[in-house]
Amino acid sequence: MRRRDFLTGVAAVGAARLRGIAATSRLGDGLPEAAAVAPAQPPAPAVARKGRVRQALMRVNFGAGSKLTFDDMCREAARAGFHGFDLVGPQDWPTLKKHGLVCTMAPAMGVTIRDGLIRPELHDAIAKSMHDEIDLCASNGWPNIITVGGERRGIGYEEGKGHCTALLNRVKAHAEDKGVTICIEVVNSKYTDPEFGRADAIFDHLEWGADVCRRVGSPRVKILFDIYHVQIMDGDVCANIRKYYPLIAHFHAAGVPGRHEPDGAQELNYRFVASTIADLGFAGYIAHEYRPSPGRDPVENLRRVLEIMDV
Repeated sequence: MRRRDFLTGVAAVGAARLRGIAATSRLGDGLPEAAAVAPAQPPAPAVARKGRVRQALMRVNFGAGSKLTFDDMCREAARAGFHGFDLVGPQDWPTLKKHGLVCTMAPAMGVTIRDGLIRPELHDAIAKSMHDEIDLCASNGWPNIITVGGERRGIGYEEGKGHCTALLNRVKAHAEDKGVTICIEVVNSKYTDPEFGRADAIFDHLEWGADVCRRVGSPRVKILFDIYHVQIMDGDVCANIRKYYPLIAHFHAAGVPGRHEPDGAQELNYRFVASTIADLGFAGYIAHEYRPSPGRDPVENLRRVLEIMDV
């Protein structure tokens, strides 16, 4: 599923409340002793990690058309040493908790990639959805929700800042009271294919979102620094991380070019990027948003990628 479709679908769902999930299983009565199933072996323990950078995953890391269930994905993530998943909807939060994982970034509700925070005609509906999602995340202990500026469609950069600031000023006090951070994602507008970019996006350079955050002036309104998108639009990734660090709440990571897994075959040195983030004392999460390269085993990929950024 494309992330674009996922965000749009979740926005339509709104702040749906969790339904309890219970499941039990047992061997059938009256089985002959010889037919008894041997007790399952305990799962392999999670690999010990240095822990200076807390890494998370997304479903896309397992590849398009993966046969793994989300329960399978969570099991592999926990074994490898990841902390959680980004963009997981409420219906799957019980599965995260089952495996000791966190929803590191709740999906957008009330906005879509096309219609974001800069649309004043949608502000009442967006503010209500945000309010409800903040409550939902707070009750489950989740730290962040993602949001987007949206497509410009004739709205200028300065006008868009004003609209965005006005909306965030309406919801910031509730986010502060509940301890949930609203994270505005920076994206690239260079590529028109939605797998690689966000055409006409208003928040396509760091300074735009930084100025919005300064105007709002809340510790619970910050930037989601997408390293892949920033490299394409602004470059100088590590210098920009240092420059905007006080305004950054969360990171996304993927290789450039191609949006594949971070490794030695692309232009970003992710080990150095991870060291830069760790040395600043960043206590949040870095979630991987890469698509596996053709021919690679997605599960083995997880371990290699985590090791690169385990500094």
